[in-house]
Amino acid sequence: MEISTQSKLSEDVFRLLRDFIYDYCGIFFDGDSRFLLEKKLSGRIDKLQIRNFREYYHFLRYDKGSGEELNSIIDILTTNETYFFRESQQLKAFSEEILHEIRDKKNMEKTLRIWSAGCSTGEEPYTIAILIIESERFADWDVEIFANDISRRALNIAMNGVYKRSSFRSTNKFYIDKYFKEENGRLRIIDKVKEIVNFRYLNLMDKWKINLLTTMDIIFCRNVIIYFGHEARKGLIESFNKKIEDGGYLLLGHAESLINISTAFTLRHLKNDIVYQKG
Repeated sequence: MEISTQSKLSEDVFRLLRDFIYDYCGIFFDGDSRFLLEKKLSGRIDKLQIRNFREYYHFLRYDKGSGEELNSIIDILTTNETYFFRESQQLKAFSEEILHEIRDKKNMEKTLRIWSAGCSTGEEPYTIAILIIESERFADWDVEIFANDISRRALNIAMNGVYKRSSFRSTNKFYIDKYFKEENGRLRIIDKVKEIVNFRYLNLMDKWKINLLTTMDIIFCRNVIIYFGHEARKGLIESFNKKIEDGGYLLLGHAESLINISTAFTLRHLKNDIVYQKG
């Protein structure tokens, strides 16, 4: 079979691939992104020895063995650039205000459930765990952080818990010295933090699996829905609404909002940041 390394992504096949990817994981490519998608996926065509993008689409759509290829696509298309203690003002609101409020509200129940949705390589949920430990208010509580991502490669890094120095660009040396150990030029998170975080694979478009989750006091979903199409955003926020306790919090990235998406959450002006609260 002759392989065309210069195979072009036609407009009609682009729409087929775009809609297939969107239905699968919510990531949306507008019309101006055709050449970007072509560039990102052309290497997969060569690797699989498929002649063109149309055959590649049919492989993804109908072949029983396409599941592994979908994992490869997700790793190519998703952005896993993150770091510890990202968006410091929001984290300050979380640690100094939201946690205190939940502590007072659930003092008898003593359970804390947090979801890091789209956790990438794990810096976010580990940061959350560190801040909870540092608060010294939940030592006798049942605390669990559920962290998920659709990229299995990113999850493997997260579960391993070993990071390059670039992941600490906004991390105070105090936290590095206290919660990490040097290992071959990198830093490993200590077990006291790891044991709070439960990493699992989850496609945020899979409403059935989301329904199996327990209700959460707080959901972090930062810099995720910005890559989703409008209907995918609405569907995901609807799922979040069902999984957040009354009075619970939804923390989005600073470039994201629920305008024209949902009225289930209200903006709460805290001292350190503006966040969404249910009810």
